[in-house]
Amino acid sequence: MKLRTMGRHFKEAFKSLVRNGWMSVAAVSAVAVTLLLVGSFVALLMNVNKLASDVENDVSVRVYIDLAANEEQQTQLGEELEKLEAVETVEYSSREDELQQVVGTYGAEFDLFEGDDNPLHDVYIVNTTTPQQTSAVAKQAEELEFVSQANYGGAEADKLFKTMENVRNVGGIVIIALLLTAVFLISNTIRITIFSRRTEIEIMKLVGATNWFIRWPFVIEGALIGLVGAIIPTAIISGVYIYGYEVISNYFVGTYFSLLPVNPFLFQLGAVLLAVGFVIGSIGSILSIRKFLRV
Repeated sequence: MKLRTMGRHFKEAFKSLVRNGWMSVAAVSAVAVTLLLVGSFVALLMNVNKLASDVENDVSVRVYIDLAANEEQQTQLGEELEKLEAVETVEYSSREDELQQVVGTYGAEFDLFEGDDNPLHDVYIVNTTTPQQTSAVAKQAEELEFVSQANYGGAEADKLFKTMENVRNVGGIVIIALLLTAVFLISNTIRITIFSRRTEIEIMKLVGATNWFIRWPFVIEGALIGLVGAIIPTAIISGVYIYGYEVISNYFVGTYFSLLPVNPFLFQLGAVLLAVGFVIGSIGSILSIRKFLRV
């Protein structure tokens, strides 16, 4: 396509936006509201996914060492655990360390178990490459010699993994539904604009203009509507997220939970919303004008 021709298409697109002022505002508003919902839900879903991953990554296999095992046998067990498939790290926690954790959690009355009265086991804390592999690793660990018990949370951990998977699946479906709704709204809004210019399109077809020559100004117009409509929710979501990040992060101080950092998350989300606005605006125009090109 010649540069001069493309310049004409851009000029026609801008003229149409100005000429159909209220329709343009309506189209931009439809895009902005829809992408505000999409962007807000994506931000929420991504942070829920981050928090879910934090929880999942905190699930580990606790391998309790048999009380009769000597130091050499404990070392051998640790080496065997490291060789298991899907094991990422193996950390040793002595009986004394375990007791200190219990005392710190439940109170000083557990000091009675100090020294030889300590009933706790030495423990290997095993982290897997993915949280979902903890169950399989726990079963393999229980079959090893000098292992008294291997615990990973059992049914509660499995329920947690299943719940997080469902949240991610439902979130993905909702986002796709919102994007399809955006295309539908934009298509219908632009279709009304195109309907008022159907006679002009028919004349251009009759004098020999190609479909793409007629289509390009509308595609550019739809893309511009999508871009402008995406800038508004991007600004709103950014402001709300920065404020919310500062407030919520104060509650997570001292824990292993955290939200996605403002940078680069907001830049990535903004880029996605602008790209989505551009694409669905263009697609909406293409779908809308298709009917009026059949002359």
